[in-house]
Amino acid sequence: MEAAIQEDVDVVALSILSGAHNTLFPKITKLLKERGAEDILVIGGGVIPEEDIPFLKEHGIAEIFTPGTPTSAVIEYIKANVKRLAKK
Repeated sequence: MEAAIQEDVDVVALSILSGAHNTLFPKITKLLKERGAEDILVIGGGVIPEEDIPFLKEHGIAEIFTPGTPTSAVIEYIKANVKRLAKK
């Protein structure tokens, strides 16, 4: 997270296949919030069960992309939701 903050990124995209998404994804959003970097869009993807998605969104993950999501859909989501781009 420190590198993302230092480099002033617009998006952090997380991908996980281990099943630890309910632990790791919220930890990352918590660290960003603690460091005042809440304007960074955080999205996630991987093999994530549908029933886990509401929990992740409640914990700051803006969107979850599951297997089979076209890359174009992810790109469009980012373009539409990056807060810094909306301000320009």
